[in-house]
Amino acid sequence: MLQIKALDAAFPIQNQLGEEHSPAILVNVFEVDPEDEAALLLAWEGDANWMKKQPGYISTQLHRALGASRLYLNYAVWESVAHFRAAFTHPDFASALAHYPSSAVAAPHLFRKLAVANLCTE
Repeated sequence: MLQIKALDAAFPIQNQLGEEHSPAILVNVFEVDPEDEAALLLAWEGDANWMKKQPGYISTQLHRALGASRLYLNYAVWESVAHFRAAFTHPDFASALAHYPSSAVAAPHLFRKLAVANLCTE
């Protein structure tokens, strides 16, 4: 079963789900024991394929940390927090968390893009 921890204890994802913003960027950092990496990837792939079919889903990309790190980072784009909230709180998604290895810990958090002159567009 996937363990969920707050990336920001002062404002965890459960609080963020009440926000209204479009688009919404999910950043989810996973930590897993090396012997459970294959199981993590299989469970994540199943979740990603399910999320891909949900209204408001735009894209996702999984990254693995370099070297001997146990971290993975998922970056997903949603049309809005409301769309993400509907998928994230769906009973089918909640039941899929049981497919993750017991060593897996996820720290999901929602973000919004910022405009920075000459560097980033919003």
